[in-house]
Amino acid sequence: MSESIDWLPDGTPYSPRFGDRYHSENGGLEQASGVFLQGCGLPGAWAGQRQWRILETGFGFGLNFLVTWAAWRADPQRCGLLHFVSTEAWPVSADDLRRAHAAHPHLADLAHALHQQWWGLLPGVHRLRFDEGRVLLTLYVGDTQAMLRQQAPTVDAVYLDGFSPQRNPDIWDEHTLKAVARCCRRGTRLATWTIARAVRDTLTQCGFEVQRVPGVPPKRDNLHAVYAPRWEPRTARGAAVPDVPVAPGRCIVIGGGIAGAASAASLARRGWQVQVLDAAPAPAAGASALPAGVFAPHVSPDDSVLSRLSRSGVRTTLQQAGWVLAEGTDWSACGVLEHRTDGTPGLPATWSAGSAGAQWSMAAPPASLDAAGLPTHTVACWHTRAGWIRPARMVQALLAQPGIAWRGGCAVAQLRRVQPTAASAAEDDGGVWQVLDAAGHVLAEASHVVIAAGAGSSLLLEHRWPLQPVRGQVSWGLHDGTSPASAVAPFPVNGHGNLVPAFPADWTGGPAAPASAPMAWVMGSTFERDVDALPPSPAEQQAAHTANLAKLHTLLPQAAARLGDAFAAAQQPLADDNALPSAVRSWGAIRCTSPDRLPIAGPVDTQALPGLWACTAMGARGLTLALLCGELLAARLHGEPLPLDVRLARALGTERL
Repeated sequence: MSESIDWLPDGTPYSPRFGDRYHSENGGLEQASGVFLQGCGLPGAWAGQRQWRILETGFGFGLNFLVTWAAWRADPQRCGLLHFVSTEAWPVSADDLRRAHAAHPHLADLAHALHQQWWGLLPGVHRLRFDEGRVLLTLYVGDTQAMLRQQAPTVDAVYLDGFSPQRNPDIWDEHTLKAVARCCRRGTRLATWTIARAVRDTLTQCGFEVQRVPGVPPKRDNLHAVYAPRWEPRTARGAAVPDVPVAPGRCIVIGGGIAGAASAASLARRGWQVQVLDAAPAPAAGASALPAGVFAPHVSPDDSVLSRLSRSGVRTTLQQAGWVLAEGTDWSACGVLEHRTDGTPGLPATWSAGSAGAQWSMAAPPASLDAAGLPTHTVACWHTRAGWIRPARMVQALLAQPGIAWRGGCAVAQLRRVQPTAASAAEDDGGVWQVLDAAGHVLAEASHVVIAAGAGSSLLLEHRWPLQPVRGQVSWGLHDGTSPASAVAPFPVNGHGNLVPAFPADWTGGPAAPASAPMAWVMGSTFERDVDALPPSPAEQQAAHTANLAKLHTLLPQAAARLGDAFAAAQQPLADDNALPSAVRSWGAIRCTSPDRLPIAGPVDTQALPGLWACTAMGARGLTLALLCGELLAARLHGEPLPLDVRLARALGTERL
């Protein structure tokens, strides 16, 4: 629920909940720069650092974030990655955010970028990404003390902010400040505008060395502190990751699909030199060669782990697709209609109109049902933050980023850990991983390896986890300008299989190629568990067409009727189905699932197999979750604040297995 804001005659936002202004009389910018930025020794302290992590208690209207981001942009010695973690129990509305930022035109570009991502802020953790992932804003929506105890990020600077101790004592009390201290390393600097005796005394008890300094007007004094406890701090209970952060070096990623590309891109953004190896000659040769697919949040009345994971994944996919793909050609955030074929609404009861939940998903409006040819009484959801994507285009774009080298035709048969060679001893003094082909030849070596080989991961992991292969087949066809599929729906529909009714297709067929830039549709998929044979036999392809058409009859009856003739034609024996542009085609690939049907992202065994990581088992949700898993893997490797709720990170972690 958004915070209710009153606006004072001078244009200052005022909180009726706490009976206090949102910032000081000078408009907040001087406080952001003079109290917090300079009070934590910035920008000088982050100069030349690979990353810098700032914690703020109380996001408010985000002026501290915008000023810090602006300083980072302007600094030629800035850190490679800026993490800004902020708590907020009561996020303001997007309209109030825009109104507040209108008073600061020199921050307009940054403010606009923030406004574009200011939606769907349900309780929990939200990762907003800016400057192509080099500035990461992590919002903890909820009680500050509870969120910090749960997430326990390690930070380099603290902006201790919030309404005055008299108005909002909880954010300044002993328990909250202890939670802040648990997020600090030795040397972490803290700044705040209050010099209240209780705050100074509690910070001292928590291990900070505290001093009063000249204040930023109208304050006479401010407070600076450095975390320097006289005891050895205990590891925070509930800390998400036990991994020791490492410096960027050389890494091998095995697998050229979306999981491998996501892992490679996340590591490359952090300074790694990454080699991506795959047996195929080109990227996205496996399940990521799907003609087009749907990314959308999962919904459930109890807002299950999968539902919350999917929202974090969708947000990540939207952000990264916006950086590297062409809207309308490679992907589209057009929304997705979910036909709830079991008759249950699926949505949490608290997601009322106008709520943060409804900004993600809502009961489908009549206009959407009508556009899909469904009766107005149909039980369905409309996912506003969803769409279709061509996964091969995403893979290619991710692998094109600096720091990534692609090597096709490299069939990895086994891994071997050895002592470093003379050439790599300076970098890999703890040992290196070698990847070998079937003849025992070394294909590459590096300090770290990420196994992202989908169904091939099980062999490389020596069957450590019971990963299940699942063959999936889709039916797809090209539009000929009058194709009945073109009138099916203006957006994808899922719920019992899924249909992407129109997307640009790359023609790879025979001599009867249609005009340039043909459009295509795709329907699927089958779930053939414990089947790993490719290609499917003609009989298996025909069975898949029958299964996909049956799903379409349930999902969109009118669409099934319109495409019935095309499916019927696919059942007729053809010497080459590519010879007919109007024919329904079959495409199949092998996916991989874990025992609990959730992806796996994390270290394989930190003690016995240091430097070996996995990002696999995406199942049927790779387009929604793979990019999030890549970011989680990189965050764990570098000791960064996690991009999602710690409980969700554990649900994806290798430790659960």
